[in-house]
Amino acid sequence: MIELGLNIDHIATLREARYRGWKRGLPPEPNVLQAAVLAEGAGAAQITVHLREDRRHIQDADVRELRKVLRVPLNLEMAATPAMSAYALRLKPAEVCLVPENRQEVTTEGGLDVAGDLPRLRKVARQLHHAGIKVSAFIDPEIEQVDAAHAAGAQVVELHTGAYANATSTAARNRELRRQGRAAAHAGALGLQVNAGHGLHYINVREYIEDVPHLHTLNIGHAIIARAILVGLDRAVAEMLALLRAPESSLLAD
Repeated sequence: MIELGLNIDHIATLREARYRGWKRGLPPEPNVLQAAVLAEGAGAAQITVHLREDRRHIQDADVRELRKVLRVPLNLEMAATPAMSAYALRLKPAEVCLVPENRQEVTTEGGLDVAGDLPRLRKVARQLHHAGIKVSAFIDPEIEQVDAAHAAGAQVVELHTGAYANATSTAARNRELRRQGRAAAHAGALGLQVNAGHGLHYINVREYIEDVPHLHTLNIGHAIIARAILVGLDRAVAEMLALLRAPESSLLAD
């Protein structure tokens, strides 16, 4: 059964739109921890946050609170920098997903080039392993990058699904599904856990999971948080879980 990891960055995005730097009075809304606990209760198997260098949404205090309270694993997305590695070694989340980071991007624009930076990333992964932290690499669906992630010591690859989600024709979408399928099959053969995410939503997720093998966890954020504005977070999570588990689901019909 495929598990759902909920990325709650955009809960913090909404909060920071008004309360960035807030230091007095009651905690500002929406509350990231409350959202994570609600999602956990609705069936999310993992909570994902990206602590970016510019702290544009998730803040250090959010990550500390989540680490303390959550019963499901906390997946910390981070750049593979000395500062972030040191932070993760102090915090000890269940999992770290190494991602590329560019201050000018709106959201993560591509996979991490593990093959082009293998010695350094192998060192980062080794440090995290020694602290008991599972290591994931967010990569484009390329055989070379899967092999590099394996060589670096990652136990998990998260396939970047952006090109699939952004495809504007059936031919382009099918081409991306084949790329995803080949990368997932190769990762599975190497014994890697296969996760995926970026741009998956309520319309495209069924096609994706039907065509890509070995999937363990899908990390989805924007679509679920956007749906939650209309129907509530617990229902938005439940609807996505229904799609992952039952193709005949008609929960969105209303």
